Amino acid sequence: MKASLRFLAWLFWTIITTVVSLLFLVLLSKLFYKFYPSVTLYTVMAWINLNIGYPTAYYIVGVPILLLFALYFYRRSVRRHEEKYLKLLIEEVHNMEEDSANRIPVENVGQLGQLATDINRMVDRLRTSMEEERRAERTKNELVTNVSHDLRTPLTSITGYLGLIEQDRYRDEVELRYYVNMAYEESIRLKQLLQDLFEYTRLQDKEMKLYISKINLVEMLHQIAAHFAWQFQESGMECRLLMEEQQLYVMADGDKLRRVYENLISNAIRYGHDGKYLDIRARVDGQEVVTDVVNYGEPIPKSDLPHLFDRFYRVEKSRAKNTGGSGIGLAIAKHIVDLHHGSIGADSDEYRTVFTVRLGRNYN
Repeated sequence: MKASLRFLAWLFWTIITTVVSLLFLVLLSKLFYKFYPSVTLYTVMAWINLNIGYPTAYYIVGVPILLLFALYFYRRSVRRHEEKYLKLLIEEVHNMEEDSANRIPVENVGQLGQLATDINRMVDRLRTSMEEERRAERTKNELVTNVSHDLRTPLTSITGYLGLIEQDRYRDEVELRYYVNMAYEESIRLKQLLQDLFEYTRLQDKEMKLYISKINLVEMLHQIAAHFAWQFQESGMECRLLMEEQQLYVMADGDKLRRVYENLISNAIRYGHDGKYLDIRARVDGQEVVTDVVNYGEPIPKSDLPHLFDRFYRVEKSRAKNTGGSGIGLAIAKHIVDLHHGSIGADSDEYRTVFTVRLGRNYN
């Protein structure tokens, strides 16, 4: 729209100035005849007709004038547009200092158009950088708040029980051993929380390297299940391994991948022990190896499913606190799977809760 208005303005002023110039030439001719009466209009016209011709004379006089003014007003229009556009660029550059820069409409104004493109790229990068900085600041504040809260709870319990012991506020040795045992359990919980936090912080490091090797996932799952035999017995649960094949290979970092399944199994024991069974399944789906960790305990509300892998998220805060959950385990599992370019998800209904891990067979 602006380009059309500029064109119309250029055309208007070109025509007006050309007509005015021709009228001015006519006026000069009349003045010339006045001062030189021997040169009559008839003799001039006869000479033009004989040597040039009338139409050609019009072209010789009018066309150069038209072209001259057309060029002048074109350059004038371009120069004014460049000055206005440059002023806009300068204003937006100044706005960058005040954190209020906006994207500039890119126009075909010579090198200024390329400059506008570069400024827009700078604005986008600046916004992205500032958003990442704000996000990092929010994450840091959330981390400090959540860690402070989670560390305070076991520390309060430990200092409380040890305070009772220090003040001899126990009836007999049985109660003393009870206080010592409770303080010990809270210290174990505190240690696990610190380990989870340290592991999560390490996984957040984008430069963390994976040591990839060919792993038989079936063999790994059998080993992990055997490692949890005592926990299964203490929780009154039975682990059932249902493997589609005896050899399902993936390219992965064995130590980190083991942590994924340890977290999923620990989570299933913690919250699914009422179901008595824990099923671990593995199968091939196209170019992926799919594993399911299934428990038959209390279902997870649908509203909580999208947030299960968020840091410090707990489905039931009171239950998580009583069972020792830190709210970091599933977030750690997701980060490890993401590092392997895989996916992890959860589904739950009134019969069972399933955590599904998908890993590429040819990941490298």
